[in-house]
Amino acid sequence: MVRRRSQPKAADRAGKAWDGRFREKTHQLVEAFTRSVMVDGRLYAEDIAGSIAHCKTLAKAKILTETETRKIIRGLETVKIELDRGKFKFTPQDEDIHMAIERRLTELIGPLGGKLHTGRSRNDQVALDIRLYLRTQLDKLQSQLVGMQRVLVAKAGENRTVIMPGYTHLQRAQPVLFAHHLLAYVEMLERDKGRLRDARSRVNVMPLGSGALAGTNYPINRQYTAELLNFPAVTANSMDAVSDRDFTIEVASALSIVMMHLSRLSEELILWASQEFQFVDLPDAFCTGSSMMPQKKNPDIPELVRGKTGRVYGHLLNLLTLLKALPLTYNRDLQEDKPSLFDALDTVASSLEVMTELMRHIRVNHETLARALQGGGLLATELADYLVMKGVPFREAHGITGRIVRAALDQGRDITDLSLETLQGYSGRIAQDVFTRLTAVAAIDRKGQIGGTARAQVAQRIKKLEKLLS
Repeated sequence: MVRRRSQPKAADRAGKAWDGRFREKTHQLVEAFTRSVMVDGRLYAEDIAGSIAHCKTLAKAKILTETETRKIIRGLETVKIELDRGKFKFTPQDEDIHMAIERRLTELIGPLGGKLHTGRSRNDQVALDIRLYLRTQLDKLQSQLVGMQRVLVAKAGENRTVIMPGYTHLQRAQPVLFAHHLLAYVEMLERDKGRLRDARSRVNVMPLGSGALAGTNYPINRQYTAELLNFPAVTANSMDAVSDRDFTIEVASALSIVMMHLSRLSEELILWASQEFQFVDLPDAFCTGSSMMPQKKNPDIPELVRGKTGRVYGHLLNLLTLLKALPLTYNRDLQEDKPSLFDALDTVASSLEVMTELMRHIRVNHETLARALQGGGLLATELADYLVMKGVPFREAHGITGRIVRAALDQGRDITDLSLETLQGYSGRIAQDVFTRLTAVAAIDRKGQIGGTARAQVAQRIKKLEKLLS
C-alpha cells in the first residue's frame, strides 16, 4: 500500500502568499537568505501610498465596494502610523516590507486584507515603490545641491577681489580670482542638478497595473492610478515595466558624477589646507587630530568624501553588472538593486550635507595667496600677449617670452624684476608700457569676456547666481 504524503496544515507553514503550490514550508536558511525587509523597509510610506491608490482604482473598477475600500484604507493608514512611530512588529516570516504590510493589514481587518492584491503583483508593486521613493530623494538631493551652491557663491562674494594662482598640471599657470575658482564648482553642481532632473523625468512613469509581466485581467484604469500618485505618464509595456531598472543605473550614474565633483573639491581643500600651500584654514570642528602626533590637524572630512566616491562608483558598476544578462521579465536578482541604490543615495546626501557646512566655515588666507603670486613666471602669458599686440606673431612671442623666463629663473628672479633695458635685449618691440601689463590685477581684468576671470565679470556672475539661487 502506497502512503500518500500528508498535506501540511496552513498553520505549519509561514503563511506565504504562494502556499497553495507547495507541499513543504520554506526552509529557514532560505527565509534568512531571501529576506530583504531590513533593506526595503524604508519603502513603507511609498508602499502604503501605492496600495491606497491601487485600492481606490479597484473601487473605481467596481472590484471593491465602497465599504471595503474604506476599511482597507483605514487599515493601511493604521499600519503607516505604527511604522511611523516605530511600533510595527516584524515577524521572522516577513520576507519584505510589502508582505509585512499586507500581513499586518490582514491582522487588522481580517480576510478583506487579502483583496488588496487583486490585479497586482509584487513585481509592479516594487517597481512603483522604487519610483515613488526616488522621486522624493532626487528632489531632496537637488535641494541640497542648491544649498551647497549658495554657500559657494556666498564664499566667492566674501572673497571676490582675492587673487590666487590658477593651475594646470598642478603647476602655477595664470592668476585667477579665488571667487572664479569657487564658481567653477557652482557650474559643476548646476550640471549635476540638470542630470538629476533629467533622470527624474524617466523615473516619473507609473508601472502599477503591469501585473507580474503581462498586464492584468481586471478593468482597472491605470491613468486614474497615475493621477492619484501624481505621475504624468504610465508605462507602455508591461514586460518592460516590471523588469526595468535602467532608471536606477541612470540615477547611480548621476550620483557618481556628483561625488566626482565633490571629490575634486575635496582634493583641492586637502592640498590648500596643507602646510605646503596654506591657502585656506579648515574649521577645527570639521577636522581631527592624531593619536600620536600632537601637532596634527587632519582634513578627515574631505578625505572621507574622496574615499566614499569610489564606493558610489562601485554601486553604479554593481547595478550595471546586475542587469547585464537578465532575460525578460522579472528575476529575483533585482532584489539586489536596492542596497546599491539606497547606499549611493545616502552617501551622496551625507557628503553634500557635511561638505556644505565645511565650505561655509573655511577661512581664506589672503596673505598666503598674495605671496603665491610672486615668482614662477605667473605673468609670462601676459608678456607674450603684449608682444602679440605689438605685432609679433604668437609663436615668435612665445619663444621670446620663454627665453626671458629662462634667464630670470637662472638669476633667481621673476620677469617683473627685469629692467626695461634687459627686456628690450630680447625684443625691440618692448616699451615702458609693458610694466602696466605685468601685474596680477591687470592680468585678471584683461580676461573680460563672458566666462573670464575679470573682476567685473565675476562680480556680474555672482550677482546673477545669487538671483538664480534665491
